[in-house]
Amino acid sequence: MEINIASVKAEVEAVFQEYETALVTNDVETLDRLFLDAPTTIRYGGGENLYGYEEIAAFRSSRDSANLQRTLERTVITTYGASFATASTLFFRDTAPGKTGRQMQTWVKSEAGWQVVAAHVSIISEET
Repeated sequence: MEINIASVKAEVEAVFQEYETALVTNDVETLDRLFLDAPTTIRYGGGENLYGYEEIAAFRSSRDSANLQRTLERTVITTYGASFATASTLFFRDTAPGKTGRQMQTWVKSEAGWQVVAAHVSIISEET
């Protein structure tokens, strides 16, 4: 298996940026499209455990759209072969001083394109 094929990594970097833009603008349609529509898709959030695409889509449609802007740091995207990738990043919000957000996603590529099949978001206190 080849790790970080340049063209594949560029695809995932682009779709990761598309996801980030949709997230901070609360573009629910795009966010829904970027998650695999399957009962096996999982998203662990800051305050919720979502099992299956339907639970994730319901969360997205009812989520408060205020204060979604954030800054990313230390984003690492790694591809494995041509159809599997992980994306890990730290994020910071002006509305949450002293907190570091962590996000990890597992992406797969199918006929529908790149989609998230597992995601985890958590927030910790920054070390001083």
